[in-house]
Amino acid sequence: MSSRRAVEPSARVVLVVDVGGTHVKLRLSSAPGEVRRIDSGKHMTPPRMIAAVRALLDGSCAYDVVTMGYPGIVHAGKPLHEPFNLGSGWVGFDFAKAFGRPTIVINDAALQAWGSYRGGRMLFLGLGTGLGAALIVDGVLEPMELAHLPYRKGRTYEDYAGKAGLARLGKRKWRKHVLKIVKLLVAALEIDDVVLGGGNAKRLHALPAGVRRGSNADALTGGIRLWSLPPAATRQRTR
Repeated sequence: MSSRRAVEPSARVVLVVDVGGTHVKLRLSSAPGEVRRIDSGKHMTPPRMIAAVRALLDGSCAYDVVTMGYPGIVHAGKPLHEPFNLGSGWVGFDFAKAFGRPTIVINDAALQAWGSYRGGRMLFLGLGTGLGAALIVDGVLEPMELAHLPYRKGRTYEDYAGKAGLARLGKRKWRKHVLKIVKLLVAALEIDDVVLGGGNAKRLHALPAGVRRGSNADALTGGIRLWSLPPAATRQRTR
């Protein structure tokens, strides 16, 4: 994470870049209702992502700082491993230099979790190309790597709850397994509040008590909230 320059919070414009396996989504705090999308996938490398962001914004949108959600483990503000659903080159890439602005890099599920948090013990699950997860307990964030843990029949949680699981199982069985996974995690982690985000959360209809659907605005809210935290607290909480 780069050092932060002095920008008054009321005047600061935050660019939130939410990197996913299917799309890179852009949001500006100055235009909260507008979401811009870039196709991603196995071809998407950091230089291509930066070039696509610049082309999409086309110099028409000024921003002061950047929050980037990354689909993988982030330690001390840097990706620790290459992502499963994107191209290579993410580890060691200098995002602050490439964006030309102070930049916070955080796990993508943790980014959305920050934006949806209301207090207590909250579990966030991102139902997208893969399966993101983050736990917040009394305001302390802990990104979690649950996606590749074994679930059943030699397959992982992500194999059932992710995009590939939806395609393999069909909507009915996929919904059943997602809610079963939620039930298992709630019992294991003693959760008060569950938020289901990501592009496929809308495919779930009736949700059990204590489970709510996240909003598309959560990533933007989380990205803004991160710049309101003390730098030391942010480094500790977004690993």
